[in-house]
Amino acid sequence: MKIDNPYHEGELLVQQNADEAEWAQRNGAVIADTIPKGALRFIAQQSLAVLGSLDVDGNVWASVLMGDPGFLMAPNERSVELDATQRRSAQADPLWSNIETNNQIGVLVIDLATRRRLRISGSIHKVDDSRFELTVEQAYPNCPKHIQRRHLSERGTSAPQSTNESSHGIALTEGQCALIAAADTFFVASANPEHGIDASHRGGQPGFVRMLDSRHLRIPDYAGNSMFNTLGNFAAYPHAGLVFMDFERGRVLQLTGRAEILWNQNDPGDETGGTGRYWELEIEHWVETSLPRQFRWELLDYSPHNPQARGGEDGGK
Repeated sequence: MKIDNPYHEGELLVQQNADEAEWAQRNGAVIADTIPKGALRFIAQQSLAVLGSLDVDGNVWASVLMGDPGFLMAPNERSVELDATQRRSAQADPLWSNIETNNQIGVLVIDLATRRRLRISGSIHKVDDSRFELTVEQAYPNCPKHIQRRHLSERGTSAPQSTNESSHGIALTEGQCALIAAADTFFVASANPEHGIDASHRGGQPGFVRMLDSRHLRIPDYAGNSMFNTLGNFAAYPHAGLVFMDFERGRVLQLTGRAEILWNQNDPGDETGGTGRYWELEIEHWVETSLPRQFRWELLDYSPHNPQARGGEDGGK
């Protein structure tokens, strides 16, 4: 069922500041308290999902979950089941301890090959040793803009695996900075603890994320669906979780920290695509893990909607 007033005060504020409140109200008609019927099969077909969660200190984390199609299932429009025996993720991922103390969750189910994605927020609980169930509070399909198409071309062994391999820190290493500086894709989690958690995608030409130093990132904010779920959460609760996937080496880099929105910035290279908006992340902690088995991704093409990265680099195929 459609939600009559889907936005909280942070989202409304950012919509007004961006002069997009009218568009937000129109586009918000897609937000419902159930999963669209047509998306039930889509969920079961996917191998990749991104989950947002909160730790005991209120830090926001974004996590990548992978598995064979069917590791996520939506038995009906109000719930999603996660088969823990089929997931492929690091045991050191903060997600697993986070949901033991805070059951709020945000989920992005995404198919990079077709640029289709579905956002869900709600609560999660453990059914038994092999299953988790998510109760849907909000759900809506998202536009395909800025998604780089990638095909999962090789999966290696079919046996479920997990790994304890991980490293932690505050300031990024040289290798991690290089990964972020070359990235064309990352995922972001944000929250308003009184209204839930959101998980979202961000993409652009390689180099669209600027490394200011080993603890600070600057990200251009492109024109989107006018809802401003992510920036609205930042306005109400200035914390963010980011996750970068190293598609070549099968590594996952998770960052958590404080987020700040920058309005009406000088942008002579048009790296914001005309919005003049950026947001910055001050990193407070990072976790690096490896995917427990080799997932091999083939880059098919870049989104035609991507603004040029600074300096006019063209990474498109």
